[in-house]
Amino acid sequence: MIRKSIPTEIRPASIGHPAVRQITGNHDAGRMAFGIAASRFNDRITHRLLQTTVDSLTYYGAVARNITVVWVPGSFEIGSVLEELANSKQFNSLIALGAVIQGETPHADLISSEVTRSISDISKRHGVPVIDGVIITHTMEQAEARSISGSEGRGWYVARAAIEMARVFERLKA
Repeated sequence: MIRKSIPTEIRPASIGHPAVRQITGNHDAGRMAFGIAASRFNDRITHRLLQTTVDSLTYYGAVARNITVVWVPGSFEIGSVLEELANSKQFNSLIALGAVIQGETPHADLISSEVTRSISDISKRHGVPVIDGVIITHTMEQAEARSISGSEGRGWYVARAAIEMARVFERLKA
């Protein structure tokens, strides 16, 4: 992919107090490594999410060899893989990708709650951004609408959030 000049800086909101220190990230993924835990369950959705996420990361300068994807059976297993990826200290940011679609039982509610909790806990425990790209919907049609390709899709959003949060953490530690 040929990279055009891509605006990567994010301007802080004007708050009317120029002396207030504001920290923002940017969307420059150069020299960064990303770990992705992706669920095989509902793979029609997760494959599209993953493709759009990787497209976005590389668009913003990530090198493909610095992106690691670990496939897991379902969304419930995402947390344990993210924990291992965080333990490795090899990644600037981690991404969870999956699709939890409500069925006739409360199982989807239990899975989505556990995945959300584990993502938050891992980020706090390891000091690495973990971005939630798990789609939680009532129907397959809703999941398909959220997994569209291109810059309007959820995959594009989570990639940009992963880059920006990695840069925010970098600036906070400086």
